[in-house]
Amino acid sequence: MHSSQDGDRQVDEETALLAPPERKPAKPPTPLPKLQIFILLLMQLAEPITSQCIYPFINQLVSELDITGGDEKKVGYYAGMIESLFFATEAMFIMQWSRTSDRIGRKPVLLIGVGGLAISMILFGLSKTFTALVLSRCLVGMLNGNIGVMKSMMADLTDSTNIAQGFAFMPVMWSIGCTVGPLIGGQLARPHDRWPTLFASAFWQYYPYFLPCAVSALLSAVVFIITAAFLRETVPKKSLKKTVRFSGVDESPEPSRDGSLRAQLTRPVFWSVANYAALAFLEIAYRAIQPLFFSTPVELGGLGLPPSTIGVILGSFGVLDGIFQALFLAKIIGCLGQKRVFQLGMSMFIPLYLLFPILNTLARSNGMSLLVWALILLHLIMLVVMDMAYVCCFMFVTSAAPSRKSLGATNGIAQLAASIVRAIGPAGSTSLFALSLNHNWLGGYGVYAIFTLISCAFMLVGLPLPRNGWEDSKSDE
Repeated sequence: MHSSQDGDRQVDEETALLAPPERKPAKPPTPLPKLQIFILLLMQLAEPITSQCIYPFINQLVSELDITGGDEKKVGYYAGMIESLFFATEAMFIMQWSRTSDRIGRKPVLLIGVGGLAISMILFGLSKTFTALVLSRCLVGMLNGNIGVMKSMMADLTDSTNIAQGFAFMPVMWSIGCTVGPLIGGQLARPHDRWPTLFASAFWQYYPYFLPCAVSALLSAVVFIITAAFLRETVPKKSLKKTVRFSGVDESPEPSRDGSLRAQLTRPVFWSVANYAALAFLEIAYRAIQPLFFSTPVELGGLGLPPSTIGVILGSFGVLDGIFQALFLAKIIGCLGQKRVFQLGMSMFIPLYLLFPILNTLARSNGMSLLVWALILLHLIMLVVMDMAYVCCFMFVTSAAPSRKSLGATNGIAQLAASIVRAIGPAGSTSLFALSLNHNWLGGYGVYAIFTLISCAFMLVGLPLPRNGWEDSKSDE
């Protein structure tokens, strides 16, 4: 009797010691607040529409304003400078806007940003000098703190069970904007030439690019009205009062720790921000080169496409990206994990940059053949895969925040880093494009070799990231 009982007890004890710990059953995902997230996504839609609508015609606009003195090789310098100055001014103010959203709330900051988009686009469409173009882009950079604040608000509206689903919608809206924006810019530019009877006024001849700018500004104005009427504040009023009136008095060390920039730069925040900056740099450099490559004559290293065709190509990417992200992104992240999906997206930059000289070489020998168009389609597919990395970055940054109160400041740091590299990327990449042509670096293709090497180096930055976010990494420890 005793031996059998002892044997049973021994089996029980060994089983308890050797058995793996029981895992808690996964919580069912919390339903998303659909109306609030829809309004937030509408606000994000305004961002790419206003930024992307100028890409199909920006190089032509710079040429027509006689900024380059008739030297087509210098167009890239000035087109890249216009975009870089926008991100430079955004970098100066993005941290202040993000931290302000922690104090006064997300909604007022978002409204200021959307209003700035509308005003800036009207001024851009009325600009007739390089200085006016630069000032209009700097204005929107100064007023626009929306990107970081929108990520903070998305985190406010979600929890650990549905955050991937919520963030997965953000690139979908960005993709829709990347579809609509270039189509607006490419199809509505120079309306007097395309529809002379409808746009017969001399105004449209003097301001040939005002119509696409005005349409994008109108969309931003509509989003402003919807947001002001229906978006609810996500920062509780009690938190706002404590932050504004009693910071440093109630719960004394907590507010000061959250508000300190040094306290924000923990190891998870550092590596999340570093990878976001690396991704943003490579992506903005590519985005600046892509329309320049499409519009540059074939003999100078591009494809020589008109603005309307460029708009269709850029818009097609938005359609492909939006469908793919909406249907498959959350499932792919759940299957492979955030880190693997992020690394897969980053790896796409290597073939993306290498395809540029191949496209030009084929266009020189055979013109715009079926093979060239097939490779352009391949380019767009690889861009879709690359774009998955952004959602993973947003999730890494959100999970890296030291506390919920510092979420806005953490996203502000990430957006500050992204804005700095985005200020460097367009001017740097388009300048290298022009230098490669002027000095015949590697037959004019030197810029692509440089960015291929940078892409390989930046792959190493992602090695310290955890497989599925910093919260899971902390629980594993």
